Amino acid sequence: MLSNTNNTNEWIDCFSGKKDWNVETAAMLLALTWTLADEDKMKKILDEQGYRYVVTEIGGTTFGEFQRKTTRAVLGACLNAGLIKKTSPQAHAVLHATEEAKKGIMVNASSSTSIAVKIAIVRNENWVAVAIFGQSAIHPLTNHLRAGLGVMHISD
Repeated sequence: MLSNTNNTNEWIDCFSGKKDWNVETAAMLLALTWTLADEDKMKKILDEQGYRYVVTEIGGTTFGEFQRKTTRAVLGACLNAGLIKKTSPQAHAVLHATEEAKKGIMVNASSSTSIAVKIAIVRNENWVAVAIFGQSAIHPLTNHLRAGLGVMHISD
């Protein structure tokens, strides 16, 4: 998805011994991974802590396209991965957290902003967190990083 010259293994290693993360921290750290190897390493840490999760990526060239793609991608990923059941309360919880996370991405964004993001959804028995991290730009020369995080109560 995104490329970065920095080696992220060091920051992943600094979190690997911590065993009392909350879903918000877990989701954001998973979304912040730059490579598939780092993503897999973070997933292993989340597995050890008993979290359930899914990761998806989207891109778009307009605000409206980003809005539509995000909702479909997150809900589809959660259902396909078995992270949620196909019920109104569980879908509502995930979409509410997603809307909250999107606010961090779309702050002062132009309607023609191009966006490429990774979205990590992490849950436990009571909470679901959605973290979005990626790049946005009106023009390639103005590319910069953005992040958003949302959390909502969820029940089985």
